[in-house]
Amino acid sequence: MTRAHLPGILAMAAIVVASNILVQFLFGQWLTWGAFTYPLAFLVTDIMNRVYGAGPARTVVLVGFVVGIFCSLIGTQIIGEFGPLVTFRIAIGSGIAFLTAQLLDVGIFSALRNGMWWRAPLISTIVGSTVDTALFFSIAFSASFAFIDPATDVSWAAEVLPILGMGPAAPLWVSLAIADWGVKLSLALIALIPFRMATANIAKPA
Repeated sequence: MTRAHLPGILAMAAIVVASNILVQFLFGQWLTWGAFTYPLAFLVTDIMNRVYGAGPARTVVLVGFVVGIFCSLIGTQIIGEFGPLVTFRIAIGSGIAFLTAQLLDVGIFSALRNGMWWRAPLISTIVGSTVDTALFFSIAFSASFAFIDPATDVSWAAEVLPILGMGPAAPLWVSLAIADWGVKLSLALIALIPFRMATANIAKPA
């Protein structure tokens, strides 16, 4: 790690901290404000990968993972209206999803980096975002993973309702996951603009 990597490290840390705070505040019925900041982590990872290579990108990911774990540990100690702000299941799901999805993003980006400029960041972010959403919501709320922390009450997430209020019936957490995934896909497209602006002067892959 060099001083040149510091902006990426600070940006990732700031995004993780902001997302952990903003996830406590609702945006509409299916989302939290954190859903709009967390996907920026993929943008930071991809810019680092394009400019400095996969090694520094993985370093930034690991910093984000450590910061996320620290935030989760703090959250488990803060008691809100319905218990700890961060349950053990949510902490586990968040950590596993972040590390898996971000490292997958780095790997896919590296494999596609010699193609069209937009291909690597778009495909790696879409795949990473999809894996992130699937892992987090399943681990944190699905009945299949209740063994992680049987004492945690996530019955509210298992309430069967129409998907997004208009589709077939499914547990509430499925609607939350779909809404979250939709935001991530939208931001994956929008993020191509700042990605291009930040890397336009890179003549060839690092």
